[in-house]
Amino acid sequence: MVTVPRLVIAAPASGSGKTTVATGLMAAFAARGQAVSPHKVGPDYIDPGYHSLATGRPGRNLDAYMCGTDLIAPLFAHGSAGCDLAVVEGVMGLYDGASGQGELASTAQVAKLLRAPVVLVVDASSQSRSVAALVHGFASWDPEVRIGGVILNKVASDRHEALLRDALDESGLPVLGVLRRAPQVATPSRHLGLVPVAERQGDAVDSVAAMGERVRAGCDLDALMALARTAPALPDEAWEPATAPAVGPVRPVVAVAGGAAFTFAYAEHAELLTAAGAEVVTFDPLRDEKLPAGTAGLVIGGGFPEMYAPELSANEPLRRAVTELALSGAPVAAECAGLLYLARELDGRPMCGVLDAEARMSERLTLGYRQAVAVSDSALAVAGTRTRGHEFHRTVLEPGAGTTPAWGMHQPERRVEGYVQRGVHASYLHTHWAASPSVARRFVEHCRAR
Repeated sequence: MVTVPRLVIAAPASGSGKTTVATGLMAAFAARGQAVSPHKVGPDYIDPGYHSLATGRPGRNLDAYMCGTDLIAPLFAHGSAGCDLAVVEGVMGLYDGASGQGELASTAQVAKLLRAPVVLVVDASSQSRSVAALVHGFASWDPEVRIGGVILNKVASDRHEALLRDALDESGLPVLGVLRRAPQVATPSRHLGLVPVAERQGDAVDSVAAMGERVRAGCDLDALMALARTAPALPDEAWEPATAPAVGPVRPVVAVAGGAAFTFAYAEHAELLTAAGAEVVTFDPLRDEKLPAGTAGLVIGGGFPEMYAPELSANEPLRRAVTELALSGAPVAAECAGLLYLARELDGRPMCGVLDAEARMSERLTLGYRQAVAVSDSALAVAGTRTRGHEFHRTVLEPGAGTTPAWGMHQPERRVEGYVQRGVHASYLHTHWAASPSVARRFVEHCRAR
């Protein structure tokens, strides 16, 4: 049974200020001494870093496409256990989901699955009375989505605020906050979105603190908490990473890449590896010259290696250690950035050379959900295993001859992708292991076998 008070922070469109409001609310309530559980709809890795900084808890994703609708409430229950409040930041516009698949993976769908009230963040910078029509349309589009109030963002002046409030008086929805234009709170962005927290050090702390203060000053926190408490109890049991007992007494060391270059990771992956019997140890490929002692398997997730190619290339001792481990047949799971790091070179700079491929930046953004099937047996999956994932990159790989692909894609187009080589499984495809706990168990079993 899930009884934690909860809010979903949504918007009519991207760029309306969801991240500022959601992160600011998390920080403001945490500053009150309340335990706040942070969540993000969709596959985004970057926003949860800011959420974690605001709350002191792991930012967690709720992705109905990759994990399935049945897992949304259990994953939410797992992350929010023992908290006073949960804040869920939406994705894109409220009703935007997986392309061509209706409401699937939309903020609206997640709000309904959680039976959570929605707070609509509206960019009011270029409108006055029209705001009421906009809000009415979103509130009435799907009667199962309960919009409990509005936060007006980018309001220019007292006069502008008065016009907006007068218009919304007719909508029946309360204005729960008004935020004035404040560029000093803006967070830096680049080709794949916001710059991750791990790359900004103390500057990110200041940004989150500013968001919290801005929201505290401009929003009615008591009214927002009262709205959160109207969410009814959910009958779902919390998801548990220990879905099956770990096999064998040996706890193999699984090294997980971290640091500024490899910031993309779902919190549940480390929990699943630990539950499967591994000792998870994080290392930083930018600084550490050795893999953790006793490393039996390696996980290199996503991130921005293209931003750190000179530093990664310069760390020759670690590159050699990674190459030796991979060539020995040890299990290696690499996603996106990890794939680039294992290539022969990235933008002309030497990488690990595990894979016969060259990577380079591209002007084309590859983005979207994918359906895939494992082409061959690997440390992650048996051939024929079906999965759902997400691609998000501005790089391309030019593979050498005779490579064995990892996945056969069949949505949106048919193609093969990735590499399976000795114990290495490397691909652009990001997957969420909570949907298939057997992935972590199989990986750890391969590590233990060594």
